[in-house]
Amino acid sequence: MAEVAERHNGVADGGLKIHVARKVFPAVAGRDAHPVLQDIAIDIEPRSFVVITGPSGCGKSTLLNIVAGLDGDFEGEILLGGRDTKLGYIFQAPRLLPWRTVYENIALALPDGDPRHAQIDDMLRQVGLEGFGSQYPERLSLGMQRRAALARGFITEPDVLLMDEPFVSLDDPTAQGLRELLIGLWNRRPTTVIFITHDRTEAVMLGTRILRMGGANATIVQDETVRLSTAERTDREAVRAEQGRIFHET
Repeated sequence: MAEVAERHNGVADGGLKIHVARKVFPAVAGRDAHPVLQDIAIDIEPRSFVVITGPSGCGKSTLLNIVAGLDGDFEGEILLGGRDTKLGYIFQAPRLLPWRTVYENIALALPDGDPRHAQIDDMLRQVGLEGFGSQYPERLSLGMQRRAALARGFITEPDVLLMDEPFVSLDDPTAQGLRELLIGLWNRRPTTVIFITHDRTEAVMLGTRILRMGGANATIVQDETVRLSTAERTDREAVRAEQGRIFHET
């Protein structure tokens, strides 16, 4: 069974040390047990933007759930830097409560009386939802709902923010707009991010570091630093060139 520690002297505040020696989905309904992850060891520096990519079904989301503490049935340990490390999680679906307004959905992430309640209107402005705080989620497009989910994720100022393909299934212009929004939010409110995607262009545009998973029992098969400035991350040609370097694409 896994050991999950809140503090470890070898991990700086806001950093993580991930060790998953083995993760197996148990046998169910006559099906054999299914090994998923094997020999994964990752040290993540504070305030880095780490993107984990790889083919669909290789275990990326499983790894993220292990880091989040949602799946404790694995061999290994997750070490978090800092005594009271706060984790945030932005899922594929926005997960907004339909009976609460956008403002109320964001406010739910904060304790009663938290002074950051006063920042919600400004956060809505930062994500392009100024004037929409009183609207209910059903009146927003999926792209707008995902903007609200970003606002909720950042308003709590987490030490580590986990993001599981938050822009999947969007049309390219909407997804591109949200990526640019995320770059701006992260630069204004730097935190440690672990971001899951199968989109290589998205990985290069967002990440300071890219980890590629692969293999039958998935492990890390590539670990690359992204060599792009903040300005170059919104330059399609610069992103394309860096994508070619990292993934050996022509």
